[in-house]
Amino acid sequence: MTNQYNTTNIKKRRLKNALWGLFIGDALAMPAHWYYNTANVVKDFDGGIRGYVDPPHPHPESFMVGMGYHPDVTSAQRLERPYDILHEHARFYHTSYSSLQIRSTERESEHGNPVPQLDDRYHYHHGLKAGENTLAAHLVRVLMRSVIQRGRYDQSAFLAEFIEHLAAPGRNRDPYCEIYIRCWFENYSRGLPPHACAELQRNVWSIGSHGGLMRPLVISVIVDSAYQGLGLAIEHQNLTHRSENVAGALGVLVPLFNALLSGAEPRRAIAAYARQIRVPRVTGDELFAAYRDHQGPGNIPAHEMWQFHTQLSDVPFEVDQLVRQSVEPDVINHLFATACYPEHGLPLLLYFAHNHAVDVEATLLANANAGGDNVHRGMVLGLVVGAANEELPQHLKQGLTAFDELQGEIDGFTDIAVSRNSI
Repeated sequence: MTNQYNTTNIKKRRLKNALWGLFIGDALAMPAHWYYNTANVVKDFDGGIRGYVDPPHPHPESFMVGMGYHPDVTSAQRLERPYDILHEHARFYHTSYSSLQIRSTERESEHGNPVPQLDDRYHYHHGLKAGENTLAAHLVRVLMRSVIQRGRYDQSAFLAEFIEHLAAPGRNRDPYCEIYIRCWFENYSRGLPPHACAELQRNVWSIGSHGGLMRPLVISVIVDSAYQGLGLAIEHQNLTHRSENVAGALGVLVPLFNALLSGAEPRRAIAAYARQIRVPRVTGDELFAAYRDHQGPGNIPAHEMWQFHTQLSDVPFEVDQLVRQSVEPDVINHLFATACYPEHGLPLLLYFAHNHAVDVEATLLANANAGGDNVHRGMVLGLVVGAANEELPQHLKQGLTAFDELQGEIDGFTDIAVSRNSI
C-alpha cells in the first residue's frame, strides 16, 4: 500500500506540473508564434523573449490574412449544424460566407507565402495579452473540463463541447484557427458524423502537425500504463487529426511522458526514447528553400510534399550526441525546421529539453525564442519538462491570466486521472 501511495503521489505532483508546463509553454511562446526569422524575434522583443509579453503589431512575417475556410453553408443550415467558427475574426479569412477585408500585396521572404502590406500584417493572436493562452490551449481546457464534469473521459461528450466552444460567439478571443479545425468543420457542415470529421494528412499535408499532440498526451495519463495510454491517445488524435506523423510522434511521447510521471531520471529517459525517432532526411534549410523556390508550400506538388514529410533517416536519433556537438543556432531551422511538423518538432523539442537540463524556464524560453510553431511545440515541451520536475517557478504559474481557473481545472483533472476509474 505504501509503494502504491508513493507512486500515486509522484504521478499526481508531476502531472500537475506537466499541465502547468503546457499552459506556461503556450503563453510564453504566443507573442513570437510563426516568426521564422529568429533575427525578427531579437528585434521585436528587445533581444528576445524573457517572460510573458503582448503580441506585437505588426507581425513582420504574418500570413494569417487570407487563410481559407469554406463550409457548405446550405447543407449546414439544412442539417441545423453551426458553421461559423470564426465570428469576429472572419475578416482575416477567405470564407464561403464572408468577405476578406485585407488584401495580400507582397510575398514574405522566409516561407514564400503571400502577405499584406506591413501595417496589415496582424499577429496570429492579435488582441491577446501577456500571459493569455491560445485557442489550442483552451481546447485542452475543454477536454479537461469534460473529464471533470463526468468524472471520466467520454469521446462523444468531448466532441459536443469542442463544437460548442468554437460555435459560440464571443467564446474564443484568439483569431488563429488551425487548419485542422477549419477542415473539421468543413466536413461537419457537409453532414459527416462528428467522430469522422477529421481530415487526412494525405489530403492536407499540414494536418500532420504539433496541434494533434497535446490533447492526446493529456488524455493518455488517465490510465496506468503507457500501453493503454497510447491506445487512448491515438483514438483521441483520430477525432481531429488523421496523421501518420502525429501517431508516430505519440508512439514516442506517450511512453516517455509516462516514464517521467513515474519518476524516471529525465535526461536518461529523454535520450533513451529519442533513439526511437528517425529524423527527416530533408533538413530545415532544405525544406524552407523548397518553400521559397515554389513561392510558398501550397505550390509544391502533393507527391513531393509527402516525400518531404515521410522520408526519414534509418539511424536512431542520438539527442545527447547532438547536444554535445551542436549549439542551438546551428540546430534551429538549419537542421530541424521550426514549422508545425512533428518529424522536425519532436527531435527539436527533445533537444531543447536535454540541452537545458530540463530546467522549465530556460527550456520553454529557448523554445519561445526559436519561433515557428513554438506555441504548439511549446505545449508538448511544457508537458515533458513539467513532468520532469518536482517544482515549477511560481511566477510563471501566477503570471498566467487564467491562473485561478487553471488551478481548479488542473487539480480536478489530476484527481480524476490518478483515481484509476476514469474510462
